[in-house]
Amino acid sequence: MNATDVARAARLIGWGGVIAYPTEACFGLGCNPESRSALKRILQIKSRPAGMGMIVIAHCIEILLPYLSIRHESVLDEPLASWPGPYTWIFPASRKASQLLCANRSTIAVRVTAHPVAAQLTRLANSAIVSTSANVHGKLPIREYGMVRRQLGSKLDFVVRGPIGGHRNPTQIRDAQTGQLLRAA
Repeated sequence: MNATDVARAARLIGWGGVIAYPTEACFGLGCNPESRSALKRILQIKSRPAGMGMIVIAHCIEILLPYLSIRHESVLDEPLASWPGPYTWIFPASRKASQLLCANRSTIAVRVTAHPVAAQLTRLANSAIVSTSANVHGKLPIREYGMVRRQLGSKLDFVVRGPIGGHRNPTQIRDAQTGQLLRAA
């Protein structure tokens, strides 16, 4: 992990910037999930429809809780048993969660990441961050630092150097209330 890169990226996130960083299976695009302008930039960079939503990650559940509307703590049992790790869970969203994250749904996708760079990034930013694959919508996610720089670098505030995790596919997504598998890994 390049500590200087991670610290710089964390500062940029705090200032409303958009960065790319390594995640479990590919590079991700990230920003502060409360920055409407940064969220819009990510959609523009990806040429992605706003109706698709975005995942929010953190190094611990406590950072994610303000984005969730949890009526029964038992809904956390399965997600907490799978975290930190490459498992994304859908929860009812709180009012704090932007509709750009939720895609005008009443739910939000979250993950407590085990990827060392992504986890350190959220730790240093003292914030959750968006995690959506670094690619133009409909294209394959980018798995190499140099490729991110070539394809998207001019549109980003920074690209964090570092290895992606050992996963070949995007994270599994499950509904936290029902346990239903929504996307296989």
